[in-house]
Amino acid sequence: MSPDVPLLNDYKKDFLLKRFPQTVLGGPRLRLGYCAPPYIYINQIVLFLMPWVLGGIGTLLYQLGILEDYYTAALSGGLMLFTAFVIQFTSLYARNKSSTVERMLSTDILAEEDEHEFTSCTGAETIKFLIPGKKYTANMVFHSVLAGLLCGLGTWYLLPNRITLLYGSAGGTVLLFFFGWITLCTGEYSLIVNTAVETATFQTQDTYEIIPLMRPLYIFFFVSIDLAYRFMVNIPALEQMNQILHILFIFLPFLWALGILPPPDALFLWSMEQVLAFGLGGSSMSTHLRLLIMFIISAGTAVTSYFIPSTVGVVLFMTGLGFLLSLNLSEMGFVFKHSVIGHRVGIKSKTLPLGSEKQFSWKECLFYVIILVLALLESILLHHFACCSQISKTSSQAIVGYVLMILLIVLWILREIQSVYIFGIFRNPFYPKDVQTMTLFLKKQARLMKIGVVRRILLNLVSPFAMIAFLSLDSSLQGLHSLPVSIGFTRAFRMVWQNTENALLEIVIVSTVHLLTSIDTWWNRSLNTGIRLLLVGIMRDRLIQFISKLQFAVAVLFASWTDKNRRQSTTTLCVLNIVFCPFLLVFIVFSTLLSSPLLPLFTLPLFLVGFPRPVRTWPGVVGTAASVCADSVYYYQMIPSLTAALQSAMVAGSLGLLLPGSHYLGRFQDRLMWIMILECGYTYCCINIKGLELQETSCHTAEARRVDEVFEGAFVQEECAKICSINRHFGNVLTPCTVLPVKIYSDARNVLSGIIDSRDNLREFKGDLVKVLVWILVQYCSRRSSMQENVQKTENKGKASLIILPGLNTSPQTKSPEDTVSLNSEILDDWSDDVLGDEPTPKKENEGKDQLRVLQSINLPLPGSVESQMVGDRSLGKFTENSLYKAVILGYPAIDKGAQEDTAYVPLMEFSCSHSHLLSVPEEWRSNCVPSSKMKEMSLLFPEDWYQFVLRQLECFPSEGNVLEEIAKDRVLKDFYVHAVMTCYFSLFCGDNMDPSPGHILRVFNGVLPWSLALDWMTEKPELFQLTLKAFRYTLKLMIDKASLGPIEDFKELTNYLEEYESNWYIGLVSDEKWKEAVLQEKPYLFSLGYDPNMGVYTGRVLTLQELLIQVGKLNAEAVRGQWANLSWELLYATNDDEERYSIQAHPLFLRNLTVQAADPPLGYPIYSSKPLHIHLY
Repeated sequence: MSPDVPLLNDYKKDFLLKRFPQTVLGGPRLRLGYCAPPYIYINQIVLFLMPWVLGGIGTLLYQLGILEDYYTAALSGGLMLFTAFVIQFTSLYARNKSSTVERMLSTDILAEEDEHEFTSCTGAETIKFLIPGKKYTANMVFHSVLAGLLCGLGTWYLLPNRITLLYGSAGGTVLLFFFGWITLCTGEYSLIVNTAVETATFQTQDTYEIIPLMRPLYIFFFVSIDLAYRFMVNIPALEQMNQILHILFIFLPFLWALGILPPPDALFLWSMEQVLAFGLGGSSMSTHLRLLIMFIISAGTAVTSYFIPSTVGVVLFMTGLGFLLSLNLSEMGFVFKHSVIGHRVGIKSKTLPLGSEKQFSWKECLFYVIILVLALLESILLHHFACCSQISKTSSQAIVGYVLMILLIVLWILREIQSVYIFGIFRNPFYPKDVQTMTLFLKKQARLMKIGVVRRILLNLVSPFAMIAFLSLDSSLQGLHSLPVSIGFTRAFRMVWQNTENALLEIVIVSTVHLLTSIDTWWNRSLNTGIRLLLVGIMRDRLIQFISKLQFAVAVLFASWTDKNRRQSTTTLCVLNIVFCPFLLVFIVFSTLLSSPLLPLFTLPLFLVGFPRPVRTWPGVVGTAASVCADSVYYYQMIPSLTAALQSAMVAGSLGLLLPGSHYLGRFQDRLMWIMILECGYTYCCINIKGLELQETSCHTAEARRVDEVFEGAFVQEECAKICSINRHFGNVLTPCTVLPVKIYSDARNVLSGIIDSRDNLREFKGDLVKVLVWILVQYCSRRSSMQENVQKTENKGKASLIILPGLNTSPQTKSPEDTVSLNSEILDDWSDDVLGDEPTPKKENEGKDQLRVLQSINLPLPGSVESQMVGDRSLGKFTENSLYKAVILGYPAIDKGAQEDTAYVPLMEFSCSHSHLLSVPEEWRSNCVPSSKMKEMSLLFPEDWYQFVLRQLECFPSEGNVLEEIAKDRVLKDFYVHAVMTCYFSLFCGDNMDPSPGHILRVFNGVLPWSLALDWMTEKPELFQLTLKAFRYTLKLMIDKASLGPIEDFKELTNYLEEYESNWYIGLVSDEKWKEAVLQEKPYLFSLGYDPNMGVYTGRVLTLQELLIQVGKLNAEAVRGQWANLSWELLYATNDDEERYSIQAHPLFLRNLTVQAADPPLGYPIYSSKPLHIHLY
C-alpha cells in the first residue's frame, strides 16, 4: 500500500467539516462553504430557537404562578403545533410557487448540492433551502402534531422548579435548563424544519422519512421516565433513574453526533432480537418478517403461561411450545404445501428453495411427534412425582446436574477433536496431518465422522431430555408462579431445544453455583432458576463478545503499529491507546453491554461505539442483491454440493459452536466463499453464502495469499511434525476449522506454445477439420430426423424423393469455351451421377432416367433479363414445371452474367435409397455460394471413407438390416454432404490453401470469421454457423489432444474422441451463455482458448468438475461487525467512496479488503449471494 493513500481527500475533509456541525445541531447549516446573505444564518437561528421561545412563554407563566404545570405544557404545545403547521405550509407554498428548472448533471454531485442562489429573505429559493419540506402530506400532519406534543412535554420536563426539587441545586438547575433546551431544539429542528444527516445510518435511503423521528423518540423516552416518577410515588429506583437521565439528557446531541444511539428502525429490530434471544429463548431470524412473527408468538407464549392456573398445565405448556417453536415450522409448512400441490397434480414441485430439496418425510414427522410425546411425558411425570422442595447435594435435581456436567465435558471434547485446532491454538493430534490427497484424507476422517455421529446423538437426544428432567424437578414450579417464573422457565424450556449446547452450559453453571454457595445468598434466595439461567445466558453472550472485541482491538493496534507505510501517523494513536488503556476498556465494555459493534474509525486504532443493530448488520433482505457478473455462475454451481458438505461438518461439530452471527470463510483456488449463520434451532440451521470476486486486484491478492498461508499452516503438515503444534497465525481474525469435500470446478490454465504454433499440427488441422465437419453434420441431421419423425411421416414411402441438387458447375470463372454459361439442353444433359468426380463423364443417351429428371421446356434467357428460380416449402411434386422455374422476367435492368453464376438452374435429383431423406441436409443448406470450380477443387478433400464409416456407426435404424449400407452408397446424399461440408470449410479459410496461422485459429475460435460470400451465406443460417464453429473448436481440441496424447490410430479412436467432446465437454468462449449453461448443467469438462498479450503466448483454460477439498475457517465475528460498521459510517455519512481509500486497502491480519467485499450491496460487492439456505442437522 502506498504511504500517500489518504484517509479522506481534501474535498471530503471540507465536506465532513460542514456536515458534522449540522449533525450536532440537528439540521442548521451554519457553514455553507460559499458566501451567503446574512439573513440565511439569521433565519436558521430563529427557526432553531423558536421552540425555546414558545416553551419559555409557558415556563415564565408557570414560574410566576399564573399557570399550573400541565396548563403550561398544553400552552407551549399548542403554540408549537400552530408554528409547525405554519412552517410546513410555508414550505409547501414555496415549492408550488417555484418552477422546476432542469439542470445539467454536474461532475461533483456534492458541490452541486451546495449551490444555491438567494434573491430575498422570503424568496422561494430561500424558503426551500431553509425548509425542504416533507415528501408525504401525512408526514406533514404527523410530524407537526408530534412537534407540538414534544414541545409541550419538553417544557414540562425542563420546568426549573421541578428540576430544583429533583436536585436541590440552583446552579445545576440553570445548567440543565439551558443545555436541556438546546437538546430539545435540536430535536424540534430535525423534526419540522430540516432533518440532519445522522451518523447512525441504517438504511441507505430514508424512503418513509423515519430519520426525523429519531431524536424525538429518545426525548419521549426521557420524558416518559419523568412522567412515571411524577405519577408513581415511593419508588426510589425510579427517582434515581430520573436524576441520571436528566443529566444524560443534555449530552444527547453528542451521543447522536457520535452515532451511539440507533435510528428507530434499527432500534426496533435490535430490541426484538435481543428480547427474543435472551428473554424468550429464541434465535435471531433470517428475515425481518420471521423475526416479527416469532417475537409475537414467543411473547404470547410467555404471557399465556402466566395465566395458566395449574402447575402441571404450565409445565406441559412450556415443554410443548418450547419444542415446537424451536423447529423450523415455516420451512416445514412451505415444503408440505408444495408437496401436497405436487401430489395433486401428479408431478414434483420445482419451486422449492435451494435448501429444501430434501423434503420432510413421514419418518421425520414421526420422529418429531415421538420426541414431543416423550418430552411431555417426562416433564409431567417428574414434576408430579419426583419434584423436591429445594436442591441439595443428594437431591434428584442435583444428581441430574452431575449427569449434565459429564455430558457437557464429553460434548466439548467430541466437538473440539473434530476441528483442526483446539481452542484455536493447539493443533488437534487426531486430525489428519496432510489433506492434499483427498482419498487418504477422507479415509482418515471417517473415524472422526463416526465420533461426530455419537456427538450428535448425545446432543439431539440425550442432552435435551436430561435438561428437561433438571427443569421439571425444580421447586420454583411447585407454588404459585409469578411473572419472573413464567418468563424464566418459558425461556429455559425453549433453550433446551433451540440452542442445546448453550443451554447445557448455562444449567451446569447454575447448578454448580447453587451447590457451591450458601442458600442464604441473594443469588439463591431472591432469584428462581429460570431467571438465573436468563442472567447466565446474557453474561455468557456478553463475555464471548468482550473477548472477541478485545482480540479485534488488539489486532487493529498491532496492525497499525506494524504498518510501515503509515507508521508516523499511527504511532501517536497507538501510544494514546496504550496510555489510556482503561478508557479503551470502558469503550469495549460499553459496546459489549449494548451488543453493538466496536467501530474503528477508518480502521485505525481510533475506537468508537457503534449503534446497536441486528446480528445480520444490513437492513436488506438476504440474497436479493449481488454484483452479478460472468463469474457468478461458478458459485451457483457449487452451492448445492457446498451446502451438503456444510451439513456434514455442522452435524459432526467441525465448525465449532453454531451461533447466529458467526462468519466463516471458504477457500478453493481463486474462489472465496463467505458463509454467515442467520438462525439456529433444533436440528436445523439457516445460512447465507456469498461469493467474492474472482478477478483479483492487488489488495484482493495480498489478502488471499495470507488466507492460503493460514490454511496451509493448518492443513499441510509433515508426518514427522510435532503432535501438538502451535497455530502460527493465532492473531489473525481467521482460524482454520476443517476441509470439506465439494463437487466443484478446478481451473487449469496451460500455455499452448509448441502446439498451436507447430507447423505439423497446423498442417493436419485442415484435414481433421473436414472430418469433424462431416461427423458434426451427420450427427445433427440424424438427430434432426429422429426429432421430426414423430411429427411428420414420409408420404411416399418406398418412392423416389425429389431433391434439388446444388449446381456446382453452372458457371465457371474463366472465359474458355468449356466454361461458357449456357442453359441449353445439351449442357443440361452433361450432368451425371458423379457430379463431383475427378473427371467428367461423357454424355449418354437416356442415361440416368431413374435419378435425373430434366424439365422438358426451359425458357432461354433474353438479353437484359434476370434468371431466377422459385422453390416452395411444400413437396416439389405438387408444383408444375413452370412454377418451379421462371427463366425470363422482363422489365429488370441488365446485369453482369458473372454475378448470376451461382443462382443458375439447379436440377432435381433422386436418392438411390428410400431412407436417405432421413439423413439429408436441410434444403436451405443446398444453395450455392461458392464458385463451381473452387467447389470441384475442394471436393477432392472430402474423406469419403470417413463419411461412410460415420454413417455406418449411426444407431437411428437399429431394426432394419442393411439400411445404413444402402444410405452410405447413396451418391446423391454424399454430394449434398460434400457441398455442405466444403461450403463450411470455405467460409472458415476463404479457400486459402495455406496452413492456418495461430492468430487465425484464435479469431475463428472466438467467432470472427474472415469475410467471404460463404460467410454472408452462412450467417443467414444460424444453426449451420453454430455447427461450423463447433466443429472448428472440436478440431482445435483434437489437435491439442493429439499433441499431448499421441496420434490417432484409426477411425474408431477418432469417433471416441468426438463422442467424448459431445457428451462430456463444452468447448467455446467463457463469455458465451452456453458456457454458463454448461457450468450449471455440470458438464465434466470445459475448454476455452485465449491469448496472453503480456507474455505473447496462446493459453488454454480447462475446467474439470470433480470432488475437491475446500478449506474453511472461522472469522472473528466482532472484527467483521466492526469493519462493516466503519464501512457504513464512512460511505453513508462521510461519503468517502474513493476506490483507493485507506480503509479498503489490504491488510493480511484482519482481511480488510475481503471484509469490505463481503458487505451487502451497495456498500459491498459480492458477485453472488444466496437466499437463506436451511440445513437439516441430523
